[in-house]
Amino acid sequence: MQAQTSERPMKSAPTPSLRRMPMYLRCLYALRKTDVEWVSCTYLAEVLQKDPTLVRKDLAMTGIVGKPKVGFHVTGLVAAIEHFIGWDNLEDAFLAGVGNLGSALLGYEGFAQHGLNIVAGFDVDAEKVGTEVHGKRILHIDKLTDLAQRMHIGIGIVTVGARTAQAVADRMVAGGIRAIWNFAPVRLEMPPEIIVENEDLAGTLAVISRRLAGLNVETDERE
Repeated sequence: MQAQTSERPMKSAPTPSLRRMPMYLRCLYALRKTDVEWVSCTYLAEVLQKDPTLVRKDLAMTGIVGKPKVGFHVTGLVAAIEHFIGWDNLEDAFLAGVGNLGSALLGYEGFAQHGLNIVAGFDVDAEKVGTEVHGKRILHIDKLTDLAQRMHIGIGIVTVGARTAQAVADRMVAGGIRAIWNFAPVRLEMPPEIIVENEDLAGTLAVISRRLAGLNVETDERE
C-alpha cells in the first residue's frame, strides 16, 4: 500500500527530527511483523517515551495524512518515512580502512535496508588488497578516486586512523563523493558543499562510563 500524502511539499527537517525517524521505523517494523494495520501518534509516543505532539510534528514532515481517530496505516507510514529520509533509494558508498571497525561495517547487512550499499573497501595493507571481506572486494587506496568518479559514488565512509583520515577524505572528494561518514577520531576540513557526519565513538563511551558510574548526564537534542 502506498503512503497517502498531502499535496503540499514536504517540510524541511531539523536534525533532531531526522534522528528520530529510524526510531519510528523500528517500532513500525515490529508492528508490521505482528500484522497490526493501524497506529496512532499516541501509541508511538508511549512506546518511544516521547511527547505525542513532537511525534505528530515529526510525522507531518513526511507529508503523510492519517485518519482522524484511527491514525496511520502502518505500511503507508513506513513507506512515507523511508521515502522522506531516502531509505527507499540505495546510495552506493566506498569504505576506506578495512580494520576491525571497517570490516564490521562491511559485514553489516542492515545497511541495505537503510538505503546504503557499500560497493567496495579500500586499504593500503598488501595482505588485504585483492581479498574479499564479507563479499566486498578490497582494493588499494590509490584506486579510490578514479573508481569513485567512474562509478558516481555518493558516500565515503572513513574508518582509518586519525593521521591518514584527512588525506583519505580528500581522495574521496576528488573522486566526486558528496557526503562523508567519518569514524576517525579527528575533525575533517572539507569544502562547505560536502556533507560530513562525525561518529565520536570515544565521546559516546565517555557518556556511557559516566552514566554507569551513577553520575548525571544532561540530555541533548539528539535524544
